[in-house]
Amino acid sequence: MVRLHGVGKRYGRGKPVLTGVELEIPRAAVIGIVGTNGSGKSTLLRILARVSAPSSGTIEGAPPVGYVPDRFPASTRMSALAYLRHLGRMSGVSDVDARAARLLERLALAGGPRTPIKQLSKGNAQKVGLAQALLTDPDLLVLDEPWSGLDPAAHGVLGELIADTRERGASVVFTAHDEEVAQQHASRVFRMADGVLRESAPTVRIVLRGGGDVPWTEVAARDGDQLELAVPAERVDKVLLDALQRGWSVLAVAR
Repeated sequence: MVRLHGVGKRYGRGKPVLTGVELEIPRAAVIGIVGTNGSGKSTLLRILARVSAPSSGTIEGAPPVGYVPDRFPASTRMSALAYLRHLGRMSGVSDVDARAARLLERLALAGGPRTPIKQLSKGNAQKVGLAQALLTDPDLLVLDEPWSGLDPAAHGVLGELIADTRERGASVVFTAHDEEVAQQHASRVFRMADGVLRESAPTVRIVLRGGGDVPWTEVAARDGDQLELAVPAERVDKVLLDALQRGWSVLAVAR
């Protein structure tokens, strides 16, 4: 659906923000991009959303895009519903009021759909941003740090919306700081560092209980006698066998 070949981005004579990005986004794919602030994630998403043009390289494919930037414009005096109605009518959505109301209800917008956006918290403004991106059922949904500021209940709804988007044959690209979150929702995960994009090896979550030696470097968390590991897929069998031989009990194994 979309292919990036050697995409780069530079502002003026400054250091390149993106260098030689190669990325293919097929239909019904969910791609997560992780990295620190300033690594180039947001710049790449702006290029995918056609908000910004690359300085070098080429992009093939131009599907309809729904885009949520990392900073949603939350200063408008319009209510959430009025804002969505305005954008929906501009995009030719015939049943925009009903669609907007359903999305806001599903996301549990605090204060309801007639609350002025400028009165919303960052998390609730983010919900309005998600609703506007989904109004037109885009073929490509581009989400920049979509979990930022959302309440725990909305985290689950966002995961459902991403899954729904994939099930109808559309694709999703999102950014996140937490690789565990990305691995949970994405079919492929990439890491951005200093403007260079590389695929991240998938990891498997292993939860152990017991005691004794802990020789593994993949420890993600420890709580009393319970240990959680984030293990590269190719090492799972070895780590499980090693754990059992050392007397640990295996509580869970999940992607």
